[in-house]
Amino acid sequence: MFDRFKRSFDLVKASAAVLRQDSHLLMFPLISGAASLAVVLCFLLPAFGLSSLDGLSESNGAWYSLAFLFYISQYFVMFYFNAALVGATMIRMDGGAPTLGDGLRIANSRFAAILGYAVIAATVGIILRAIQERLGFVGRFIVGLIGVGWTVATFLVVPVLVACNTGPIDSIKASATLLKQTWGENVVGQSGMSLFFGVLMFLVVTLTLSGVGLGVNIGSSGLAIAFVVIGVLAALVILLIHNALSGIYAATLYRYAASGNAGNGFDQSVLNRAFAPKA
Repeated sequence: MFDRFKRSFDLVKASAAVLRQDSHLLMFPLISGAASLAVVLCFLLPAFGLSSLDGLSESNGAWYSLAFLFYISQYFVMFYFNAALVGATMIRMDGGAPTLGDGLRIANSRFAAILGYAVIAATVGIILRAIQERLGFVGRFIVGLIGVGWTVATFLVVPVLVACNTGPIDSIKASATLLKQTWGENVVGQSGMSLFFGVLMFLVVTLTLSGVGLGVNIGSSGLAIAFVVIGVLAALVILLIHNALSGIYAATLYRYAASGNAGNGFDQSVLNRAFAPKA
């Protein structure tokens, strides 16, 4: 277990080094977030329209149909820009200097596969939601277990889609197969990053609320607003870095697990230590 923690830490460090070299990679999660917000806004009006109709409930399938379309749209946006981020990262692995356009061109070339994977992920999401709603507490527990397993097993699907030019089903199978080799680094790396950025977010929220409280106590609305603005911006930066680093980490883990060599764009000594054979 200690070895897995050490390898995960080295891989995260290697991924962070890439993000420092190519800070413009933060644009991918930024655009993805804006596009996801646009999708939410596009679905709000139909949702309000359905809720205003008498006798219309989830039992007749209308809400599930709308939710299914929403899931597809959201997953597609997320997977598309994640594929662009992963593609750009792999260019860096090969010693190149990736641009925003390079990543988008790679994502465009895998458009159909990304859409297919979005449909599969949306189907899984709808099924899990149905189980949760119909089985109550037991359903939530089951959904939680299945959801965690699905997330871990599909962590490398996007890198497989980008690197192997395979369809969504074959990519899911390949990701699950690689899980046998990288499950420890997968879980530890994701959990570690989530914990780290979660603590940062907690500190930002705490400091923001303290600053707002200070502004209210001294009667300075300007100070309170300033703390809110700074807090929102800091939270946005944390989310962008977390999302970008997660995508880069997935590409790093896949490339090295699949080939044993991440290429010229990384500190190979760090990666060699990360996947050095156990004594």
